[in-house]
Amino acid sequence: MNESDYTYSSIPNDVALKIASSLAVTDLSCLSCCSRVWRDLWGSDCLWEPLFKQRWPLLYEDVLKDPDFKGWRGFYIKQHKEMKDQADSVIKFVEKCLQSESIQVNDYLKAIECLKLMGFGFKDVQMLLLKPKLNVLLNLVGLHYCLNMLKVPASDVMEALNSSNIKNRQICIKWWKLGRWFYGFRMRDEFHFRCLSLEDLASSKDDEDVLGVLQRGAIHEVLQVQISIVSSRSNAWA
Repeated sequence: MNESDYTYSSIPNDVALKIASSLAVTDLSCLSCCSRVWRDLWGSDCLWEPLFKQRWPLLYEDVLKDPDFKGWRGFYIKQHKEMKDQADSVIKFVEKCLQSESIQVNDYLKAIECLKLMGFGFKDVQMLLLKPKLNVLLNLVGLHYCLNMLKVPASDVMEALNSSNIKNRQICIKWWKLGRWFYGFRMRDEFHFRCLSLEDLASSKDDEDVLGVLQRGAIHEVLQVQISIVSSRSNAWA
C-alpha cells in the first residue's frame, strides 16, 4: 500500500465524501490523480451529480431520460469539453476582430449573442471566460453576458471576478453621440470617454451607464462605440 492509500484509509468514506462535496471541480479532478483508491471515491455519482445539476440545470432533466447514461463524472467531463470548444470559438472570433487592442461594438455584441445561442450559464462563463490569462475584452464579454443576459446578481459576479483575480483589470470605452439641436442649429458631436475596471462595471460605480451604452451599440444618437484595453495606443477614429 502506498503512502496516499494509507493516508486515505484512515478517513471514513462518509467523512471523505462530505469533505469532497465542498470542493471545486478542479480540486476534485486533481485529487482523483493521487491514487487509484481516491480516483474511485472522487468519481462517485453523489459528488458529480449535484455539480452537473448546478452548472447545467436545464440539461440535467434530459440526462435523466437518457437510456445510455453511464455516470455523472464522465458526462460532466464530456459536457465541459463541448462547452470549452464553443468558448474557444468565441475567443477566436473576438481575437480575429481585434484591431490595435480594440474592438468595435457590433463585433462585441455578436460575441455576447454567440454565448446566448450556445446556452452558456454562469458557471460556464466563470470557468472559461473570466480567466486572467485571457484578453480583458473577453473578460468583459463574459461579465456583460452574465449581468445583462443571465441577470446574475452583481454580488455573485463580483465574487467571481475576485476569485479569478481579474477585478482590477481596466478597459476603456469611447463613443460619439450626435450633437443636439439648439434653436435650429445642430451642436458639435459629443465625444465620451470612460476608463473603468471590471469591478467598477459590475458594481455600477461609474457615473454613466456604460453597460447600457455597450448593450445598445451604435444606434440612434450614438454614432460609434469602441472598446479598448486601457494600455492601448490605438489612434482616435478617423
